[in-house]
Amino acid sequence: MAFFSQNDTNVSLLFVLLSQSITTIMTKLSVNINKIATLRNARGGDVPNVVKVALDCESFGADGITVHPRPDERHIRRSDVYGLRPLLRTEFNIEGYPAPEFIDLVLKVKPHQVTLVPDSPEQLTSNSGWDTKKNLEFLTEVLEAFKNAGVRTSVFVSADAEMIEYAAKAGTDRVELYTEPYATAYPQNKEAAVAPFVEAAKVARCLGLGLNAGHDLSLVNLNYLYQNIPWMDEVSIGHSLVADALYLGLERTIREYKNCLR
Repeated sequence: MAFFSQNDTNVSLLFVLLSQSITTIMTKLSVNINKIATLRNARGGDVPNVVKVALDCESFGADGITVHPRPDERHIRRSDVYGLRPLLRTEFNIEGYPAPEFIDLVLKVKPHQVTLVPDSPEQLTSNSGWDTKKNLEFLTEVLEAFKNAGVRTSVFVSADAEMIEYAAKAGTDRVELYTEPYATAYPQNKEAAVAPFVEAAKVARCLGLGLNAGHDLSLVNLNYLYQNIPWMDEVSIGHSLVADALYLGLERTIREYKNCLR
């Protein structure tokens, strides 16, 4: 007696194939090289050379390069962005606040991805996600301009379902989860720290959005985040990675971060 029809067999086979394909998807590592530019700018000149370091990161296994040019050019300069674009072999992600000069830069350079962050020019670093509900009209207009230029879009958000839902309404391709709260809470209670991010990631997936993550991710906390959200498309890491490279060397450091995403 047959327990499965031909249709049942086909469905079961499809499920197995899909499961296998999901398990082989790797979360990409994009290396943020802002801190390399900060070191260069501290002394003037061109040491370390930002473009060379970016190309070395690629050769050591990085899946992409991220830069965050700010109006005062205190780290990455506009000239760095123009210099990097034709030489990079992996994905190029430019992140920043969508002021007119930033929009102009992105539309001229046309990176693979632009990530919109809500930081003001005087902020030391990004410290919150967008209020996508309040800024829905503004974000919709900006995202449309980038998408019309063929640039994939991502919006920096907190682990908040409503903010993710409004990011989707604005028309973004992806959201990037702001992970500093996760990193801060991780040493005390990693299960509680990751829980809201898992729920936020599920919301993004249900809405058909791609998923990135970044801010204060490190060799200490990255693997646990990945184990709980293995469908992340990309993590962007700079400060901790460069700090680790002082001790481990850049090549080994990138290898160790990639190992956290397996």
